[in-house]
Amino acid sequence: MSLFPSLPETPHLADVLKAFPEHIKPLLDYHDTLLRGDSPLSVAERELIAVYVSGLNACNFCFGAHKIYARVFGIDEAVIDALIKDIDTASVDEKLKPILKYVAKLKDLPPKLTDADAKAVYDAGWSERALFDAIQVAALFSLMNRIVEGAGVTFDYAKNPLSEEEFEARRTRSYAEFGKAIGIE
Repeated sequence: MSLFPSLPETPHLADVLKAFPEHIKPLLDYHDTLLRGDSPLSVAERELIAVYVSGLNACNFCFGAHKIYARVFGIDEAVIDALIKDIDTASVDEKLKPILKYVAKLKDLPPKLTDADAKAVYDAGWSERALFDAIQVAALFSLMNRIVEGAGVTFDYAKNPLSEEEFEARRTRSYAEFGKAIGIE
């Protein structure tokens, strides 16, 4: 039995959203604006932050889903796995590491963030907007990780790989389109 008896035995996030659609459209719109809208961070960099935070939070579903998105936008899967193990030795652009360290600290110890943490991001050449976008992505995925885990989503992309067609569709599909496909308008 799943945590929510009305859901399938191995629920997907879509099953949860369909069961409780009342507040979902604004959440999907926020995903689109934040992850696909204008930002100093590329879509790939934002997806890397999403998968990194989800991996640190041990949210298997979001880690698997956004590992796919990161790959779609050009991030090597081996880089993602290495990043989760050790940010310092991972072959991630050095400019991005201060942002990733910032969001890792935000995930674990938000009150311990200091001016020095932000300064490291700025010293790497990022703007305040880039840092705020990174903060928003990290916060959104901490929220989504808790929704997924709290609702008992157990669908595993590692055990259910996408077809090449489904993989390529991720490049252009918006979160609002995903919502429409499951009946949320």
